[in-house]
Amino acid sequence: MAFRLQVVFDCNDPSRLSKFYAEALHYKVQDPPSGYATWEAWLKDHKIPEEEWNSAGAIVDPEGTGPRIYFQRMDTPKLGKNRLHIDINASAGFKVPLDERKRQVGNEVRRLEGLGARKDHELEEGRGEYCVIMLDPEGNEFCVQ
Repeated sequence: MAFRLQVVFDCNDPSRLSKFYAEALHYKVQDPPSGYATWEAWLKDHKIPEEEWNSAGAIVDPEGTGPRIYFQRMDTPKLGKNRLHIDINASAGFKVPLDERKRQVGNEVRRLEGLGARKDHELEEGRGEYCVIMLDPEGNEFCVQ
């Protein structure tokens, strides 16, 4: 049996990044523990100092199939290119002509820009591959293909 997987982002603002990726990936912010209507109620009940409330956050796939994504506040700056990144498969892939895939990717790129992402550059390879490299609100790279 395979292990369950969680993806972890080190970041400056877990709340902002978790909300961005929840929208970007069609996930949802993880519900508070049973017995609590809000995370704020849980944090208060556990006497977590208010200045620590944005030290972490998590999003989950509402259908329960994708991995949980956890965001933890780190004071260290991002030093360079990510060694790991997310690919958002927004097109129908090689089943459709390249022009149609570009249109599908373009639509998703515009939606993500509206959420706070920035387009970095396009990548098109001779084998019919196409993707757009984007930056999330904290400058982490991810691809839309």
